[in-house]
Amino acid sequence: MSVQTTDLLISRLGGMLPRYGIVLGSGLGSLVEAVENPLRIPYSDLPSFPVSAVSGHAGELVIGHLGGVPVIMLSGRVHFYETGDANAMRTPIEVLKGLGVTSLILTNSAGSLREDMPPGSVMRIADHINFSGTNPLIGLDSDDRFVGMTNAYDAGLAARMDAAAAKLGIPLASGVYMWFSGPSFETPAEIRMARVFGADAVGMSTVPEVLIARHLGLKVAAASVITNYGAGMTGAELSHHETKDMAPIGGKRLAAILSEMIAGGGYANA
Repeated sequence: MSVQTTDLLISRLGGMLPRYGIVLGSGLGSLVEAVENPLRIPYSDLPSFPVSAVSGHAGELVIGHLGGVPVIMLSGRVHFYETGDANAMRTPIEVLKGLGVTSLILTNSAGSLREDMPPGSVMRIADHINFSGTNPLIGLDSDDRFVGMTNAYDAGLAARMDAAAAKLGIPLASGVYMWFSGPSFETPAEIRMARVFGADAVGMSTVPEVLIARHLGLKVAAASVITNYGAGMTGAELSHHETKDMAPIGGKRLAAILSEMIAGGGYANA
């Protein structure tokens, strides 16, 4: 079905060959506003595309240019906790590759485990810990399922993200993202454990997409918008409303960084 969707989109692109694919997380739709002459296609119009029921996820493909560079955005994702399927985002990522994408930029909202990284901050994901107990590559029947993850996050893309943030004067932390399955938030004990394990932020997405993308041979960069501190760090209870309320604040900073990263990096370097 991904081939059918790819062929459908090729017919709509008019010869445009995007090199960047961008997955937008909760409340991070502001980057869509920067797209020039956007073509918007609801996921529901695309064969085999998964549609998220989570508020804050628009559920549409947005195709256009950022700083003159052709991009294709997935405005919204399906999470493991919605379906119990870690492989839920495989079709969209396969379609991106089929359209010519070579670099995938993933974004999410996350909880901070560092007091020096408050809500509203942006963190480039330097590495991750898969604490979910599952993997989207389970069940594949060839040796290419044994994907090396030493360089899961591309060094060149990371350097360009750092350079873009520095040029704009926007603080950009870097750290380790820990994937919990969700949908419940972590307990204070789990947050204490995550800090001991070396995590800097926690969340409920992204890692499955990194694994799928690396399996498909795509270069990956990722960033988290910090929407809250981890459970037990402030004494306040966590909620999805807080995530949606805080995400646009850091989301505007991340949108600026990604726009500069893509426009400054050029089409040929994707």
